Amino acid sequence: MPADDVKHSLTDRIPPHLYFLGSAIFHYLGPAFAVLLFARVPVAGVAWLRIVSAGLIFALWRRPWRAFLSAGSHQRLEIAALGAIFALMNYSFYMAIARLPLGTVAAIEFVGPVVLALLGAWSMRNMAALALAVSGVFLLTDVRLAGEPAGFAWAFLNCALFTGYIVIAHRVSRHEPANAAVDRLGAAMLIAAVVITPIGIGGATPAMTDGVALAAGVGVGVSSSVIPYIFDQLAMTRLPRSTYALFVALLPATAVVIGVIVLGQIPVWVEIAAVGLVIAGVFTHQTATAVVV
Repeated sequence: MPADDVKHSLTDRIPPHLYFLGSAIFHYLGPAFAVLLFARVPVAGVAWLRIVSAGLIFALWRRPWRAFLSAGSHQRLEIAALGAIFALMNYSFYMAIARLPLGTVAAIEFVGPVVLALLGAWSMRNMAALALAVSGVFLLTDVRLAGEPAGFAWAFLNCALFTGYIVIAHRVSRHEPANAAVDRLGAAMLIAAVVITPIGIGGATPAMTDGVALAAGVGVGVSSSVIPYIFDQLAMTRLPRSTYALFVALLPATAVVIGVIVLGQIPVWVEIAAVGLVIAGVFTHQTATAVVV
């Protein structure tokens, strides 16, 4: 059996839910470290370091331009759109978490995926799961509704882009060949590096003479834009889009936990109850295996 087929069969043996769980952990672990990096590098510079370092890693590891050039014109357009979304989504996300608590931004980020989950949650069990998850996210948002107006503007822009990410990334994950999903992701990240450069390279200049900041920026790129997005692609190839969208409800809960551990943002009892509702909703949801939405 060819090496690529062996690797593909090994990844297929791991339940897609575990890939999503890994993605959920790293989705906010990297940004939590990025918040600490804001003291040394401007927000736009941190976003640039994250995207460009991830793009360079994919370039050296996978040579993803081959997958891009071999794709059809429609597939290349979707990969390019994904790259643009990566750049703008991560930039707006960092602008938001520089002004608001991580848990608040995560809760707002969930609003768009709620709509996607509704499109595929027609059974009574799935509607109940969605109600639990939305209730938890509402509580998380309600108890943290404080901060700069600009922070909320960036947070809702990030929400819209994150919703677009789920739609486009899910389509890209279904391109053929199936075992080239990571290569297509790498191609999108290289495009993202080009898009983010005019916006963020100026802010990244302090890191060029600061070895600690530069190393931290690369670490943020690995933990935020390499590991979680690879896990996302591996999960999306096997999960319906509506199921993946509901699983995004885990992200606000994950953000609260990571906010406690890394940033010392201690939740009150209402937030703890909200996290419980979110997790209950995710585990109540039943995957629709017959139809991919």
